[in-house]
Amino acid sequence: MRVLVTGGAGFIGSRVAEELRLAGHEAVTLDAYLPQAHPGQGPREGVDVVADVRDGDAVERALRGVDAVCHQAAMVGLGSAGFLDAPDYVGCNDLGTAVLLAAMARAGVRDVVMAGSMVVYGEGRYTCPEHGDVRPGPRAEADLAAGVFDPPCPRCGAALVPGLVGEEAPTDPRNVYATTKLAQEHLCASWARAVGGRAVSLRYHNVYGPGMPRDTPYAGVASFFRSALARGEAPRVFEDGRQRRDFVHVADVARANVAALEAVRDRAGGELSAFNTGSGTPHTIAEMARALAEAYGGPAPRTTGEYRLGDVRHITASSRRLVEELSWRPRVGFAEGMAEFARADLRGSVGAGATTG
Repeated sequence: MRVLVTGGAGFIGSRVAEELRLAGHEAVTLDAYLPQAHPGQGPREGVDVVADVRDGDAVERALRGVDAVCHQAAMVGLGSAGFLDAPDYVGCNDLGTAVLLAAMARAGVRDVVMAGSMVVYGEGRYTCPEHGDVRPGPRAEADLAAGVFDPPCPRCGAALVPGLVGEEAPTDPRNVYATTKLAQEHLCASWARAVGGRAVSLRYHNVYGPGMPRDTPYAGVASFFRSALARGEAPRVFEDGRQRRDFVHVADVARANVAALEAVRDRAGGELSAFNTGSGTPHTIAEMARALAEAYGGPAPRTTGEYRLGDVRHITASSRRLVEELSWRPRVGFAEGMAEFARADLRGSVGAGATTG
């Protein structure tokens, strides 16, 4: 199978391309080398097409002879300019996806696997002792400033128990990035219905591993903690550190993409299927920071009470559907992955493009 991987020079896209080749497929990579995602770096050897996914002509050229597309190109993160960077997110993520899908329709390519995100759910699943499953609204800034981080039951105000969210849960994006990721799914679903195509969205959880970008809007919390340790500083843990996430290794995410690409032709045409893609084992941010600091041999994390509006408290999801339908299982355990990540190099510049490890 010949697969076009957009964002193929990125943290996840490059691993997907590598995994495809190991599985005996041909990967064609396209990447724009946006400075936000590749700080201090220019185009490298091994990338087949250096172009923006919004460049329809370039995308059409890249699609020649392609059997399927793995769409990883996106602008990620919560953003650093409030709502002012909304046009950039919408342009990169939604317009880019629309251009890609239109080119696929013209080229007759009918299979796509896209990088989705757990952020489309907003908050995760919560259970009230009296009212069962409930969906709390966005957290109020006054509560966050007062150190009240857990959302209460919206009906009675009781403390809630967090759980695992399934793909059938309603979507509730809480920031610009999340909104664009959900719009990408809607675009893929519309394309699938219009052309009889098959689309899969892998809703990633907190992906980490070697090659993460360093200290950019594209860097996850694990990368920021790892960079702090490299500077000899204690990782700063926001809120009280008890917010729950699912940390999944990039190698497992790459394998999930290959499994989805190999299975997509067996799925029904004209629709999009979504799969949560996580380790299935929640950990708190504080647990992750401690594991990373201990593996690195650096200072212990410092819980600061700081917060960011737009962050959710708990978001962990069940990956049961991915396991059952695509026979995928995560192979890299939490302790093993954090120990590896503590020793790994990160992408990005410290001075003139050097990395530290």
